[in-house]
Amino acid sequence: MEFALALPREAPSIPVVRRVVGDALRGLGVAEDCVADILVAASEACTNAVQHARATGDYRVAGRVDHGTCSLEIEDGGHGPRPVPADRGVLSESGRGIKIMRALVDDLDIDRTPDRGTIVHLRKRLTWRDGALVGGLDRRLMHTAG
Repeated sequence: MEFALALPREAPSIPVVRRVVGDALRGLGVAEDCVADILVAASEACTNAVQHARATGDYRVAGRVDHGTCSLEIEDGGHGPRPVPADRGVLSESGRGIKIMRALVDDLDIDRTPDRGTIVHLRKRLTWRDGALVGGLDRRLMHTAG
């Protein structure tokens, strides 16, 4: 399964991403705790794109579920995250997004390119609800292939 969204760089677009990604994963039979981790990480990346990108226009979210892994790309068209001042206190409400994303997904990469801006790559191995059609299919295919 693959999807791509182009969204306005506005805060109300973030719940739209959560709804589309969450409904797609739940529809495939992904376990709710796994869905929640992906949604929080995606929300953090989208929030950064909306609040911190030094560009105008839309941002893009592309997703793929393949071989038991969910991969998301959040592309903001900006110039990368601004440096976080070292003197932020422990109670600061900003500057924690990358740490949160890193804690919730298996792989996090951030690329910066002049033509596409910042692209956050999130990857997480999926866990499945009992009886999930897609998860069961993946397990059966892996079992018969090896």
